Amino acid sequence: MGRLFGTDGVRGLANVDLTAELALDLSVAAAHVLGEAGAFEGHRPRAVVGRDPRASGEFLEAAVVAGLASAGVDVFRLGVLPTPAVAYLTGSTGADLGVMLSASHNAMPDNGIKFLARGGIKLDDKIEDAIEIRMNEEWQRPTGAAVGRVLDDGQGFETYVSHLVRSAPNRFDGVKVVIDCANGAASGTAPEALRRLGAEVITYAAAPDGLNINLNCGSTHLEGLQREVIGHRADLGIALDGDADRCLAVDANGELVDGDQILAILALAMRDSGRLSNDTVVATVMSNLGFVQAMVREQIAVEQTKVGDRYVLEAMKAGGHKLGGEQSGHVILSDHATTGDGTLTAVMLLARIAQTGKTLADLAGVMTRLPQVLVNVKNVDKDRAATDSVVQAAVAEATKRLGDTGRVLLRPSGTEPLVRVMVEAESSDTADEIAHSLADVVAASLKL
Repeated sequence: MGRLFGTDGVRGLANVDLTAELALDLSVAAAHVLGEAGAFEGHRPRAVVGRDPRASGEFLEAAVVAGLASAGVDVFRLGVLPTPAVAYLTGSTGADLGVMLSASHNAMPDNGIKFLARGGIKLDDKIEDAIEIRMNEEWQRPTGAAVGRVLDDGQGFETYVSHLVRSAPNRFDGVKVVIDCANGAASGTAPEALRRLGAEVITYAAAPDGLNINLNCGSTHLEGLQREVIGHRADLGIALDGDADRCLAVDANGELVDGDQILAILALAMRDSGRLSNDTVVATVMSNLGFVQAMVREQIAVEQTKVGDRYVLEAMKAGGHKLGGEQSGHVILSDHATTGDGTLTAVMLLARIAQTGKTLADLAGVMTRLPQVLVNVKNVDKDRAATDSVVQAAVAEATKRLGDTGRVLLRPSGTEPLVRVMVEAESSDTADEIAHSLADVVAASLKL
């Protein structure tokens, strides 16, 4: 059996893979591991628990709360709030543990459990492994006054929205925005924050019913938002995902502005205001070469990591950097957040538009996205991708052919017998031709 924890907590089909029993056992084990690691030393332990609007989140929340309270942890239920809100409140309330129930951009039948350590940061891999090992063990249960108490925290919404408003460097008066909330966790908080900052806000997919989260809306389905922006003649559109930890945008013409472009816009904004530490931004190896080229022109250094927001955050911490993100729209602004926050990203994007008086299209024009083709080669020995002489010779030849006008990246999957072949070039035809040619070499040379 593989590792229970993935790169973003434990996820699966709710009530099949992710059951109430599993949620309860995970919560008890988490309490034991953190307690023995000294996280609760000298005080009665406290946890905050939030969820997105999925129907399954209701019974999973009950299971998590029961597990923690039975282990002697006082639990404050936050209700429906975004993942970054739970992270922020874990830190701002001094909680020892935060728990978020969400499967982010996944379809409604899925759900997930993410644990956050004191301060609102992701648990270390070693702590997650220890939790997994400790599940279903025999333990001495507290009784009487030692059992955890359960309270509803009615202040989380206001505390988080106020934090977003305080984070903005300027107001947005005169900016008209459509925000697609993916019928998710930010359906209340995101529109409220933008309105308080002066924007004219039109909401889309902001009526969650427990079943419609991410359904043909949000950051993975931009078509509806694009229509709304054009129909309302808005200045821009913002697309969140189900738990609002990522943000994409569309300009006034309905054209996509992806995470790389947003990162470029915010990098210049922070550089111009003296807030971009070390004049460096952190991105992943999947960021478009056009982003890197734009940052070079602007004399901003780019530090690239493996794919995954946890690797971006690790590099930011190690280097003291203040801005990092992914093409998918996960943007981390470490002066204000410990994790990707889609609404916070939108706040900073609208602030730049209002401050400069430029359109989103103009701001996004700082970089030109090179055509990018990704081919997944299945059923291959991914472990030999970096050492096979035939594959590496083909990569070297393709790299030489592209020169400074493109690049090649081979990336083994972390969970499947699969190699991802990514090629960027000045034209779509060239990128497509080279990507499929390399994919054929990979398939032939690394076949199982």
